[in-house]
Amino acid sequence: MKVFSGGIATETNTFSPMPTGMADFDIVRAESIPAEGISPAIDHFHKRTVERGWDFIFSLYANAQPAGNTTRAAYESLRDELLERLRAALPVDIVLLNLHGAMVADGYDDCETDMINRVRALVGPETKIGVELDLHCDVTQEMITQADAIVIYKEYPHIDVVNRADDLFTLIADAAEGKTQPTMALYDCKMIGLFATPFEPMRGLVDEMLAMEGQDGILSVSLAHCFPWSNVPTCGAAALAITDGDKAKATAVAAELGQKFFSLRHELAPNNLSIDEVLDQALTIKEWPVVAADRADNPGGGAPSDSTFVLRRLLERGIDNAAVALMWDPIAVNVAMAGGLGATLDLRLGGKMGPVSGDPLDLHVTVTGIIENMIQEWPQQGEPMRIPCGTAVCLHCNGIDIIVNTKRVQVFGPMVFTNFGIDISQKQLLVVKSNQHFYAGFEPVASEILYMASPGSVAPRFTQIPYTRVDLHKFPWVENPFMA
Repeated sequence: MKVFSGGIATETNTFSPMPTGMADFDIVRAESIPAEGISPAIDHFHKRTVERGWDFIFSLYANAQPAGNTTRAAYESLRDELLERLRAALPVDIVLLNLHGAMVADGYDDCETDMINRVRALVGPETKIGVELDLHCDVTQEMITQADAIVIYKEYPHIDVVNRADDLFTLIADAAEGKTQPTMALYDCKMIGLFATPFEPMRGLVDEMLAMEGQDGILSVSLAHCFPWSNVPTCGAAALAITDGDKAKATAVAAELGQKFFSLRHELAPNNLSIDEVLDQALTIKEWPVVAADRADNPGGGAPSDSTFVLRRLLERGIDNAAVALMWDPIAVNVAMAGGLGATLDLRLGGKMGPVSGDPLDLHVTVTGIIENMIQEWPQQGEPMRIPCGTAVCLHCNGIDIIVNTKRVQVFGPMVFTNFGIDISQKQLLVVKSNQHFYAGFEPVASEILYMASPGSVAPRFTQIPYTRVDLHKFPWVENPFMA
């Protein structure tokens, strides 16, 4: 068997002021694979292929931090390069794609469907195509028509990337060997939202999904949660089922899963508090640290990560035993590095990207730490992923430690603080610019975790998102969109 693999992935927040150009992509090509690998999914595809004694052909993998629309030139250039590498490798028995599912480019509302269609046109009807997607994706009927199997992460935070890659490889390998005939069906859940899986009722639903697989001809089940900050017609949650050659069963299983998901809609509604509500509550909690998620400035959802709204309130209220991370401000980092460790500086911080970022703060700070090429770890089921953060500095101001960095990236775990020698057990409040991926790292050490709805380009109150192209005959705009 000959297995071809690659991918182009980013999550597009069409409301973000940050465009995504070619320079924003980290690109790995077959001729320049780094020591730490390509991506967790593609690395696993490679491992499983070698274990079977098959030939593995890696092409390219391009990944960009979530932001605004990808430029047309960047998308088409990367896509065409991937397709050229596939054309040069033909014929192949299997294509395994590591995509996202919420990538939008200028002129392309749905980059993943475009890529899958073009891959199918190149390889013909007999080659098996498998696709792994982030759960914050949109899945279209066109995708399931052209691909042989699509597997979506089940966990949010995404701790199961490798597990789902393993599922996809098994599905496609069995299909290529003629052991199974994957048959997919999709069910529109008529919902838009964000659904964290560590908590009930999502935790129980994910466990039920895992238990269904391998039973009664069900090969795989997935929920596409959707990416709510994408102003495109395909935005919305869906249930996906794969059976062994039984279309009617796949349709029934997808509908059953989708209807159960929909029935939980009120219980799944997030509890997002205002900035002051979070701060009021945090100050009453006697055990430390309390962790507060600044969800609206989550760079993992396309936000600039330079907003000042929360930090401003901390300073205005005189809260003086707190830490904030990660604030993206390369200019401030350069100034702090010029001053050097221990320097006391007057510094303008944050607020660079317009109204969604708030106004800059003029602060008197002390530089208490400098780390070049800082790394944080993202907990996974297996080996943790190492996430580069660029150069980072710790600025101390009025009792608050502010971690500022040069590479826009969300917080995944306590290392963003402990790298600087900060004892988080002695901090009353930790503010993290992240939506949910921080949870696996902080849950073991936090006394309580709170979620805030601050201003920003990743607004966590969905009915406030200024959609113009999304069909809003969905929950939470409509109580029951299945009723006429």
